[in-house]
Amino acid sequence: MKRVITTLAVTATLALPASAQDRLSVMLDWFVNPDHAPIILAQELGYFDAAGLEVEIVTPSDPNDPPRMAAAGRVDLAISYQPQLHLSRHNDLPLRRVGTLISTPLTCLVVLADGPVQTMADLNGGRVGFAVAGVQEVMLDAMLAHHGMAPGDVEQINIGWSISPALMSGQVDGVIGAFRNFELNQLQIEGSEGRCFYPEAEGVPSYDELIYVANPEHMDTDAIARFLDATERTTGFILNNPDEAWEMFAATASELQTELNTRAWADTWPRFATRPAALDAGRYARFEAFLAERGATSGGLSVDALAIDVTAQATP
Repeated sequence: MKRVITTLAVTATLALPASAQDRLSVMLDWFVNPDHAPIILAQELGYFDAAGLEVEIVTPSDPNDPPRMAAAGRVDLAISYQPQLHLSRHNDLPLRRVGTLISTPLTCLVVLADGPVQTMADLNGGRVGFAVAGVQEVMLDAMLAHHGMAPGDVEQINIGWSISPALMSGQVDGVIGAFRNFELNQLQIEGSEGRCFYPEAEGVPSYDELIYVANPEHMDTDAIARFLDATERTTGFILNNPDEAWEMFAATASELQTELNTRAWADTWPRFATRPAALDAGRYARFEAFLAERGATSGGLSVDALAIDVTAQATP
């Protein structure tokens, strides 16, 4: 993936004289997949060039790296998750949300459609796996409480990223942390049918799944505002031309041309933020209060300490 991404960055460099462009580095949350189409296609469509930007796209070797790299000023922007941002700020990482990539939750609690769990109440006495300790456990506890259950009513097991195998093998009865645009498709490809319980329908406030974070002490708000404008233009192109956009996106790397990515695309493109710079302050205030109520943080962070609207600070 890095080879393809580097090629795209070089292409952008050749499009305009170096002196006419501002450089911006963006670290993805993981390997390139349909979630990242607005960024990759902004390169392909020339929208970064038109915005006077030379964008370097970087994939992490560890999915925990992006927020730390942005906080340290090693990259200008990193893709992270709104729930993770709250925890990062309470751990004193100097980060702010500066834009949104996917503005709806993707995380869900997935079970086998023909398995013993047909309602949330059926999890009582069962086993639930989680991929990442912290927020996923908090979400699960809130979903259980929404149905009158306590955390101890289920056995919680850390299964790492072995989500579909753990479920299909019967190691667990459900998995929290699965992405509804990927894991359900993966299960189908493997010959199983899954179904989701959605956190936002089960006692968890809605939130932005994928966001851009930056260190406010180092960030160039004008360059970031132009980056977000370019990805907004790209999202408009995707929404108007989803099939053409997929063909263009898939052509950027052979690794994208899989049945899983093809299926995931259909479940992903309608979820891209059409106004990536827009900030819903209430959404961040509600999730901050939710984490404090669940005992995950001490609470008390203002919206300004979590997120900013870079367009309000950028040069007109």
